[in-house]
This record gives sequence, structure tokens and C-alpha cells, in this order.
Amino acid sequence: MNIEELYRAIAPRLTNWLVASGSSYHEACDLVQNTFLKIWKMRDDLHDDESAVSGLAFTIARNLRKNLARDNARLTFVGEIRDADEDEPGGASADGESLAARLSTADTSQSGSDAEYLRRRLTAAFAKLPPILREAYTLFQIGEMSIRDIANQTGVSENLVKVRIFRAKEKLREILADLRVT
Repeated sequence: MNIEELYRAIAPRLTNWLVASGSSYHEACDLVQNTFLKIWKMRDDLHDDESAVSGLAFTIARNLRKNLARDNARLTFVGEIRDADEDEPGGASADGESLAARLSTADTSQSGSDAEYLRRRLTAAFAKLPPILREAYTLFQIGEMSIRDIANQTGVSENLVKVRIFRAKEKLREILADLRVT
């Protein structure tokens, strides 16, 4: 059974399942397409058993949907964000209100100045990363390279690449902690 036949057999059920699980129709269609792109990349390792590929397709789609939900939840735009150096060391402003309290009550509309502010903060945060962490993180997240490809390109082990990506994420999380809305 080729990929096209598998797509015709599985895609409608997968789309219906995604919509029934809470995805919009357009989001479900995108997830199905991405699922079958992943399956197509694995086509040489697959057997012609439709039921096995069907289970794989549903697993991939479920994981892609979880990743999409997580990625969409990461960025929250608020009406006003102050630079960290404008706050007092305890995280509270001069009137005693914490940054988290100010952000939770802020208008959630995005303006051009907020986007510019976030761009400056992200640029500054990346500049603070050590070069080896910045390289691994940007190749993985922005360049969308696999761990193996990064390891081959940088000449280090895959485990070291994973460690560098993890450390870069942790460092960025620390640097940008005041942007988190809880």
C-alpha cells in the first residue's frame, strides 16, 4: 500500500477525530497534512499494514496537536510591559504592585510597541547566551535541524547537543522570567 492509498484510507477518520477532539476543521486539516508528511519521511521503515500505519498516524497527530497547543500557549501579549531594571529588586514597582499582578490585569491587545519591546528583549536575551548554547538552540528551534544534524555540524555528541539546548532554554527562561504570566 503506498502513501497516497494510506492517506485516502486514514485521513478522513483522522480529520474527524481531530475535529471531535476540539480542533477546528482547518487546524485538523493542517495536522493531518503534517502527520502524513512525517509518515512519508518514514515510508521506507513502514510495513504495508494499514492498521499499524493508522495507529502511528493517530499517535503523530495527537503529539502534533499537543505541540501546537503548547506553542500557542507560550506567548501572551499584554498591554504594557516594563523593563526589568524599572522594577525594584523584589519584583515590585514603586507602588508595591508585583509585575505578575500588573500583567494579569493588563489589556491583552497587542500593539506595535509591545511587539517591538518583545523583539528587543528577545534579542538582548539571545545576546546574553554563551555562543555554544546560542548556536545549538538557534539551529534546533529556528533552523529546525535535528539533534543528529546539529551534532554532525558542530562536531559534538548528540547528548551534548541536547544538554546545550536544555541549558539555553533554562537560561532564556531565567532571563525572560518577568515576561511570564501566571
